Amino acid sequence: MICLPGLVCYICGREFGSQSLAIHEPKCLEKWHIENDKLPKHLRRAEPAKPQSLTGGTYDIKAANETAYQSAQAQLLPCENCGRTFLPDRLPVHQRSCRPKDAKINGTNSNSNLYARSYMNINKMEPIFLFLYQLWNVTLFWLNFFLNAYS
Repeated sequence: MICLPGLVCYICGREFGSQSLAIHEPKCLEKWHIENDKLPKHLRRAEPAKPQSLTGGTYDIKAANETAYQSAQAQLLPCENCGRTFLPDRLPVHQRSCRPKDAKINGTNSNSNLYARSYMNINKMEPIFLFLYQLWNVTLFWLNFFLNAYS
């Protein structure tokens, strides 16, 4: 079975089949306009333009996909604190929990607070580790049982 490579949408960066992309792009652009209009004026972006390599007749699929992907990535905005990139509507959500690397949290260094938070997360995950440990022991018991019974 031959698997043809998918085509990347220049708006959202997702991959589609050749027939599906033609159906997806107008709807994706419509959705982009709706979401862009909801944003504050300082976060609104210019409408993404279809890259030149995607408008010609014959073209290299790999190059066209790379161009479309770069076009979609260009719409992402970096966080001022950590530098990670987000869609404009998701950036404010991220910034509510993101802190600058050198910020002090509750009078302590953020690194020590990060350690405390990671330690708490391990404690929250302890029951799953306990379950996996018990499951492993039961598996070993039965494996040992069957190996001894049939040897």
